[in-house]
Amino acid sequence: MSATEATPDPVASSEPQVAKTETEATPAEGETAKETPATVTEQAASAASAAASTVTSAAAGISDNVFSMFGGGAKKEKKDEDEDRGDISGSAKAQKDAEEEAPESEDVHFEPVIRLTEKVEVKTNEELEEQTFKMRAKLFKFVKDANEWKERGTGDVRLLKHKENGKTRLVMRRDKTLKVCANHYVVPDMKLSPNVGSDRSWVWNAAADVSEGEPEAQTLAIRFANAENANLFKEAFIKAQQENEALFAKA
Repeated sequence: MSATEATPDPVASSEPQVAKTETEATPAEGETAKETPATVTEQAASAASAAASTVTSAAAGISDNVFSMFGGGAKKEKKDEDEDRGDISGSAKAQKDAEEEAPESEDVHFEPVIRLTEKVEVKTNEELEEQTFKMRAKLFKFVKDANEWKERGTGDVRLLKHKENGKTRLVMRRDKTLKVCANHYVVPDMKLSPNVGSDRSWVWNAAADVSEGEPEAQTLAIRFANAENANLFKEAFIKAQQENEALFAKA
């Protein structure tokens, strides 16, 4: 009996070990339970980061599209690519192709219908005269019927002295057309008078002005750019009168 009592029961001795093992396993499960919330937090943070990255990429894409619409961003890059590639626009390319393909035109020569064998000389009846005075001015004619002044033309008024008889006449032609608007001898009975008190305009009466073809009595007025030009004209006019007075007296 004593030997039997001294022998330990194998079942009894094993139970505390099992209990101990279960007790040790329990904290491990607790640790796993604690680790599970941490894993969910990390997944949520990762998802939020991915969403933020997606939003940033989408915003960048929208910004590029907006810049492209107003001439910036991707459009500039495309332009740079076109420049690197050396593309030619359609109109410029078509023009270049047309220049390359256009044939050279042949020299075309037409024979004149009428050949001018002789040079035609136009006579102005001034070939035997020398110019003693020339000044640019504007000429007017007084019209009695309308009781008003009318412009005759603008051009150079000249005093021409005949090389043979020595007589001097006043001739004035319009600009461009060269049509005669005054043509008469400077006779002694003509008198230059200031026009309405102006220091650059003169008025005189011509008994026989032939600018229209037939001798006609005219009241003429001439206006210069300034008083100095007007005085130079007066001096040349009076000198021509004095020379013609002696010649007309002999005749």
